[in-house]
Amino acid sequence: EFLYCDLASMKSIRQFVRQFKAKNYPLHVLVNNAGVMLVPERKTEDGFEEHFGLNYLGHFLLTNLLLDTLKQSGTNSHNARIITVSSATHYVGKLHLNDLQSRCSYSPHGAYAQSKLALVLFTYRLQHLLTANGSHVTANVVDPGVVDTELYKHVFWVVKVVKWMTAWLFFKTPEEGASTTIYAAVSPEVEGAGGCYLYNEERTKSADLAYDEELQRRLWTESCKMVGISDEANRLP
Repeated sequence: EFLYCDLASMKSIRQFVRQFKAKNYPLHVLVNNAGVMLVPERKTEDGFEEHFGLNYLGHFLLTNLLLDTLKQSGTNSHNARIITVSSATHYVGKLHLNDLQSRCSYSPHGAYAQSKLALVLFTYRLQHLLTANGSHVTANVVDPGVVDTELYKHVFWVVKVVKWMTAWLFFKTPEEGASTTIYAAVSPEVEGAGGCYLYNEERTKSADLAYDEELQRRLWTESCKMVGISDEANRLP
């Protein structure tokens, strides 16, 4: 059963959540996997830079609006799980809190990397808040690796040619790329474990910057303002 949701539209996200909650279903697994990469400078219908608005803010709002259902669905023995798909690009990302919309100087690579770093910071802060609340919900972030998908349609034509020639050797298939996300969603090995960065079905270290708790907190606060939700939970220690 499918419900329509446009992650680049705050209105669409809110409408989707209303439709989902009206069904009174439990929610045991939420996978945040939508994204664009290296798109030319453009805005979502809400006026957000597209990488930041779709890749990050859309997932931030969706997750927050579904948190109460996730908390009700998780149990002590079977936590509900939130899995957010980031990228190794986050390692070179920088978070410009004073210019999250990349208005001063737009770079497709910089905007994409920033959105992927924001997803890691968001996951770590979310897990902190879930733990502080004693919630039976875990939040982890996944790096799927380099996967042969349509995500590369905005790269330079030379890169497209190289990709076409070498994808069979260096790129994962979509099925292979999904394996770590599926592992995070269902594996008993990560039951009850949150705040992890997973690559090739193993816990690994993310960028040092992602562990900056003050940066996590400030990004969360700013994100709440941008999508128009309460920041009350972020006042926990």
